Amino acid sequence: MANTKSLSPTLVVKLIERRIFLIRAQKVMLDSDLAELYGVPAFRLNEAVKRKAKRFPGDFMFQLTKAERALTSQFAMSKIGRGGRRTAPYAFTEQGVAMLSSVLNSDRAVLVNVAIMRAFVKVREIMATHTDLAHKIEALERKYSDHDDEIQVIFKAIKSLLEPPLTAKRRIGFHAEGKVTRLALPTTSANEIHRQR
Repeated sequence: MANTKSLSPTLVVKLIERRIFLIRAQKVMLDSDLAELYGVPAFRLNEAVKRKAKRFPGDFMFQLTKAERALTSQFAMSKIGRGGRRTAPYAFTEQGVAMLSSVLNSDRAVLVNVAIMRAFVKVREIMATHTDLAHKIEALERKYSDHDDEIQVIFKAIKSLLEPPLTAKRRIGFHAEGKVTRLALPTTSANEIHRQR
């Protein structure tokens, strides 16, 4: 991460918000991101955490599984013998991040921790806003779902008014009822036949 001293507090919070992930239905930050923010190598951060392991129960910190690591390339592992990380990253919940400030005793750790807590609060507010919006949309759907039935009834009534009546149409032209027989009267016109009917 860029030097946070030259950035405004709002911008720092926004940068941190991007590093908060939702894993196992919890908002977490990865040890590598935290180490970068604190200005220490990730393995040193993890060493400090392991020395004070009692302060980090399972709901404060957990190690990612292979499936969770494969979510993005950011979690990729390096090959053995090539340097880099060969252990699964740790994910710290909001409480775990708060506990890190007691493990890492430095002025920078305190400042970074305050910014991280602000970012977690901001993410929580955003998620609450989305939840409220989802509830409002569901309420509107319930409210207007009854109207769908009413609208269908109106459309059916309009269609029935537009349909012609089912009475038999009068057929145009001469149509003999029953058996058709030929008349041998060559002088009879069509008008005369029609008048005879």
